[in-house]
Amino acid sequence: MQNSISTSPHATATPQVSYLRSSHSSAAILSWLICGHSFFPRIAVQKRIHSRIPPTISYRRERSAPSTPIFPFHRRLAVTINVHIPAMLLRTSSGILAEIVSQKQQEVAQLHPRAAEFERAAYERKSPPRPFAQNLRAHSPAIIAEIKKASPSKGLLQADFHPALIAHQYEQGGAACLSVLTDKPNFQGSLHDLEAARAATQRPVLRKDFTIDRLQIFEAAAHGADAILLIAAILETAQLRQFRELAHTLGLAALVEVHDHDELAKAIDSGAEIIGVNNRNLATFEVSLDTSLRLSYLMPSHVTRVTESGIFTRAHVETLSAAGFHAFLIGESLMKSPDPSAALRALLHPASVPHV
Repeated sequence: MQNSISTSPHATATPQVSYLRSSHSSAAILSWLICGHSFFPRIAVQKRIHSRIPPTISYRRERSAPSTPIFPFHRRLAVTINVHIPAMLLRTSSGILAEIVSQKQQEVAQLHPRAAEFERAAYERKSPPRPFAQNLRAHSPAIIAEIKKASPSKGLLQADFHPALIAHQYEQGGAACLSVLTDKPNFQGSLHDLEAARAATQRPVLRKDFTIDRLQIFEAAAHGADAILLIAAILETAQLRQFRELAHTLGLAALVEVHDHDELAKAIDSGAEIIGVNNRNLATFEVSLDTSLRLSYLMPSHVTRVTESGIFTRAHVETLSAAGFHAFLIGESLMKSPDPSAALRALLHPASVPHV
């Protein structure tokens, strides 16, 4: 006989939740430990929902409640528990990313009165979108050169900041595309920076910001962006798909950014065609190229693979190229270079060896 227990955010007792990951199948089966018992998220397999804790999950407990999964588990199920937990709140409950998302929610709320204006401008943009994805595939290696004045981890990168000049230098150095930070509180960026950079070059430009609302996609198109960034850590699978499809209707590419296996699974399920692995943990801002090396081999062959952050030398480019990456989003080393064009060429081409 099957019992059912319902727990809501308003319940007097809050269940303690943790999980153990299993590599049993591509469905990323997880065993959840709630109040000391082991549960399997049934829909994680049946519907291929990949996230740490989706908003509403049905769990089933094994009779013996072991600490690790036993397969096939569907023969050993006894109790169903429905737990409703806000997913975004859990994923961004602490750290720098949580602060940024909170700020972005306030910004978006202030923009909503202008929603119709941005939507109309997005569809009536005067300059047609440039082919971001096509440019990445046309260059080998392809570098997305980033323009940013500052960052939370490094502070001010360039006091005498001129986005148009930097964009021109990047184009001269061989960049396939550009990325412009438009977040003001944390990166001192703006949409004016994006417009100035795009006007100074023929390269496609990515608006790099923290997209949490479809209004921001209209806003990006209205200001001339050719691509947008979607961060899997702060969006559900359905949102990733909806935002990517909206961008497509506006002629924009969508770079879906991930940092771990769960986020990669969400990106794949959302139908992402360009996936970027951020080597920087957005919760701690620590950087490791091993993140890209681990995730590259899990990506579908048709996906354009981008690696982001922590790339400083030609050796880094060669190592990551060998792991299957097509494109490289590079910002800090280029922004700090006295000659960005020369720095780009050094990344793109092997050093010549003098003849003896």
